[in-house]
Amino acid sequence: MRLEPVTGQDPREILRAVRGALHGAGPALGLGLFGDAPAEVPAGTAVVLTTSGSTGVPKSVVLSRDALTASALATVDRIGDGTWLLALPATYVAGLQVLVRSVVADREPAWLTGAFTAQGFAAVAATMVSTVRGERVPAFTSLVPAQLSKLLDAAADDSAVLSALRSFEAILVGGQAIPAAMLERATDAGARVVRTYGSTETSGGCVYDGVPLRGVNVRIEDGEVRIAGPTLADGYLGAPERTAEAFVRDGDGTRWYRTGDVGVIEHDVLRVRGRIDNVIVSGGINVSLDRVENVVRGIPGLQSAVVVGVPDPKWGEASVVVVARGEALRRSESTQLEAARNAVAAEIGAHARPARLVLVDEVPALPSGKPDREAVRAAVAAFH
Repeated sequence: MRLEPVTGQDPREILRAVRGALHGAGPALGLGLFGDAPAEVPAGTAVVLTTSGSTGVPKSVVLSRDALTASALATVDRIGDGTWLLALPATYVAGLQVLVRSVVADREPAWLTGAFTAQGFAAVAATMVSTVRGERVPAFTSLVPAQLSKLLDAAADDSAVLSALRSFEAILVGGQAIPAAMLERATDAGARVVRTYGSTETSGGCVYDGVPLRGVNVRIEDGEVRIAGPTLADGYLGAPERTAEAFVRDGDGTRWYRTGDVGVIEHDVLRVRGRIDNVIVSGGINVSLDRVENVVRGIPGLQSAVVVGVPDPKWGEASVVVVARGEALRRSESTQLEAARNAVAAEIGAHARPARLVLVDEVPALPSGKPDREAVRAAVAAFH
């Protein structure tokens, strides 16, 4: 099957290509490809989506028509049918899925153009009110936490933004964990937020509010979250060894994706604790940076903080809290750091306390909205 790279960012162009790929009327679509792409891909491929991820390691994920369609139909099964607003890059799996759901539903999506702003979002949302046979058609959108935070901040003073937030039947929010304080603010504002968990390898979010979508199975093996079901990717393009490592079969032949995430299942609800590999060894003790970050984000002014590991002459490695100026400046840096250290010591232990707090003009982010942790580490290194 022929693979056709798409180099532009125009969502209309990508929508046309996605429609052709899903209907089998066009070539497979290559998004974000690095270097020379092969001319042929496996039969049934709809999209090859290449993402550098938060660690900077490129991955070209092969997504079939069946997997993408199964994901879209499972979403409808969970939250209902309606029209979608594309507020994320179409080259990111959550944005791609907005287009896929629109194609499957045979509805034209709405979309933002240019940089994301709360006012632009509200303006487009206001145009989405439509009816079919006298009944209002529900509206949906998909965001990352950074976008939701901007909307909530603006909604405090702008009634149009507040109305926009309330107008959606459901707002899917994924890509990274939502701080508890942000989720509470969204609920108080009247926004119907659905927390999603998944990755490009699972055709996007496949677990909503901790509960797997129809047909998706989740289990914990050796502390790691593993996922099975019809939404799984075929693997990584041109990387059979990497595919075999990430996608494994059990004794009965069921194919599972190894997420690399630590999680637990409590009362049939999945709770993700962080990345297996986002760990430093400080003073000979393993410290989960995800766990430290989760505690730090519970402190006023540090809700959007990122915690990274850096070399340390005394402990080998240490954690550093990086946060944008603004809310953090309402208290001194030393006060904020002391609050973070005390909270981490109480929750995890003294060995996990962050060593420093670094203020930056803006926390670097990937197109997906996730923190660019490699760029954050580089920013910390620039201070020395």
